[in-house]
Amino acid sequence: MSLTDVVVLAGYLLAILLLGVFFSRKTHSTDDYFVGGRNYRGWVIGLSLVGTSISSVTFLAYPADAYKTAWLRYLPNLMLPVAIFFAARYFLPFFRRGNTITAYEFLEDRFGPSVRVYGAASFMIAQLVRVSTILYLISLLLFEISGLDPVWCIVLAGVFVAFYTVAGGIEAVIWTDVIQTLVLLFGGIACLWVIVDLLPGGLGQVLSTASEHGKLGFSEWRNGELEPVSWDLSLLSKTGTMMLVLGLVNWLTEYSSNQNTVQRYCAAKTEQEARRGMWVCALSSLPIWAFYMFLGTALYVFYLQFPVPEAAEMLSGERKAEQILPFFILSELPAGLVGLVLAAALAAAMSSLDSSINAISAVSVVDIYRRHLNKEADERHYLRVARGVALAVSGLMIGGAIVFYYADTKTLQDALTIIVALLGGGLLSLYLFGFFCRRGGAKHAWLGIAVTMLFTGWVILARNNVLFSAENMPFDLYYTAIIGNGLMFVVLWLASRRSPLRAQG
Repeated sequence: MSLTDVVVLAGYLLAILLLGVFFSRKTHSTDDYFVGGRNYRGWVIGLSLVGTSISSVTFLAYPADAYKTAWLRYLPNLMLPVAIFFAARYFLPFFRRGNTITAYEFLEDRFGPSVRVYGAASFMIAQLVRVSTILYLISLLLFEISGLDPVWCIVLAGVFVAFYTVAGGIEAVIWTDVIQTLVLLFGGIACLWVIVDLLPGGLGQVLSTASEHGKLGFSEWRNGELEPVSWDLSLLSKTGTMMLVLGLVNWLTEYSSNQNTVQRYCAAKTEQEARRGMWVCALSSLPIWAFYMFLGTALYVFYLQFPVPEAAEMLSGERKAEQILPFFILSELPAGLVGLVLAAALAAAMSSLDSSINAISAVSVVDIYRRHLNKEADERHYLRVARGVALAVSGLMIGGAIVFYYADTKTLQDALTIIVALLGGGLLSLYLFGFFCRRGGAKHAWLGIAVTMLFTGWVILARNNVLFSAENMPFDLYYTAIIGNGLMFVVLWLASRRSPLRAQG
């Protein structure tokens, strides 16, 4: 990196730190720390939601997928507006009642305190694995930039994110997410600008070559070549229609039971502002995701025009495709732009880390500590506990990232997939049943949870060919979440048919 790049990157990081210090002076209660006084406008909430959801996947995985295959990964995202229309109309009013802070307060109102603890614990464990994974990915990028030992990269990045998040609370998280979203977008635009400028045919060459090679369609990589997916309704293979269904299930889950999202609902000034923020998120996220997919397509055309061994190895699978954008940044961008784009890469990751740290702290204090362990303390005590929990979560995140560094890739992917699947399976249906059905209580909810966890455990064993064979599964493992949610809803409905109706309200 040149001195100019170092100055640009350092300036960005310093600005983020100063925001954390500034907002720490405005935080006097847990309401300030978790929902910022409930006074945010919709556009701020929307851009913050974008920053929370994009993470390193947008910056690294989307370009990698488009570079190596096509645009199939983008297809589930098209269901985001449908999910938001449904969530804004039916889910949002439940979370805006009273002074709700977490997504799991609703579970107690509907099913009792034990189910609330289950929802809270599921979220915390899944998020700890997620933030450890993201921090580990950040360390790999920092290692490429600086040459520092990867463990030191993990520690330094973790401490940096922890400082402004622990100090500033949700206000620091929301405003840094807004800034990080803009930096991410500008960083990607800078990369595409350089590609188009260097190609002899410019943007037209990208479009024509990509179209000729089938890189702009919804295709899957099979037997060494791209094959367009079918549009059948089938659980046996990946089809375009089923990818849309999968996207709808995933986004409805995100907007019904994910604390990162629900916390933004509660931080908005009014229900109308919260609804506006949801639509700002959808209308911003879809073009940003499409842009980064197109960036991967442009990288494919660029390295067809200017072939190098490293890019060819990423295309063939000898190297990971996720390396393609960092490789381009470090080898092709001019001084100054490298610092800006690296800031964008860090922004993509930090905007997810800070949100999750604050969300875990909120769930720990509101759903566990304040609800069950210490109900009578004053606000200053709960605020100290909230900051202490955020600090502890940061330490666990750093430790988890170090564990992932010493583990192999399969262990990393399996740990994330297995834990999230086991604990979060069927959560969408639990909320949907609670929202729209007036029968059933805690025992019915726990029966549904138990059956869904057994089903998910069976799928995980089969996937790893333990006791069962994945080849004999009656569905593609990609659709486990769809089937798990369907199973949860059916069990809840059947088990609660003879229970009395609950009062409305």
